[in-house]
Amino acid sequence: MSERIEMMGCLMDNLTMEETLQKVEGFIAAGTPHQHVVVNVDKLVKANRDPELRRIINECALINVDGMPVVWAARLLGKPLKERVAGVDLFEALMKRAAEKGWRVYLLGAREEVVSDVKRIYEKKYAGMTLAGYRNGYWKAEEEAGVVEQIAAARADLLFVAISSPKKEHFLGQYQAQMKIPFAMGVGGTFDVAVGRVKRAPLWMQKSGLEWFYRFLQEPRRMFRRYFIDDMGFIWLFLKEATRRKPAAR
Repeated sequence: MSERIEMMGCLMDNLTMEETLQKVEGFIAAGTPHQHVVVNVDKLVKANRDPELRRIINECALINVDGMPVVWAARLLGKPLKERVAGVDLFEALMKRAAEKGWRVYLLGAREEVVSDVKRIYEKKYAGMTLAGYRNGYWKAEEEAGVVEQIAAARADLLFVAISSPKKEHFLGQYQAQMKIPFAMGVGGTFDVAVGRVKRAPLWMQKSGLEWFYRFLQEPRRMFRRYFIDDMGFIWLFLKEATRRKPAAR
């Protein structure tokens, strides 16, 4: 069902949203630990600079593409993707399916008032939702082992981790086998979107690849460096990839 492509040093699964959901169902039925990651412009740039992050990404059981610039780049490089599978949309679809299937969900990350609001909102939104537990995303290094034990003891089917990259990828890469959760997914700032603290871009901006700009307008001071300095490396990565794939002249 899936075709895995390689671009800019990272692997990516060429899947639709529905195919992704079917994959997750299979993971949960299997009961063994699987790590998920989404790849976007920022993640590709970070992975280029961080070999360990790139290794973690490429060893994930499921790698979705979240970001229209990456979809467009893949098309220009001759490896078209079926569609963008946005992390925030996948989170919403999985929460709905969890309620329908009786899957146990654990929420990890964000500030205490945010993660507790996510719990309250989704228990009200979806009848039958089972929250195995939740915890904010702030802990000291010496507390980390206890956090991992707490999550493992909850025996969840799904774990959503709302902390920043690359911290969430490294956390899951290190502890997912120990926590033994069938499906673990980093969701970044999704909890803030879920509770309405951050607004999602209009659909036309999402489809036009301008969702990042809408996000920048909401938090310009915090997001300026990421979008206008760090992520400019994506252009260099694309040109390097295009040159590498260009057939040699005869």
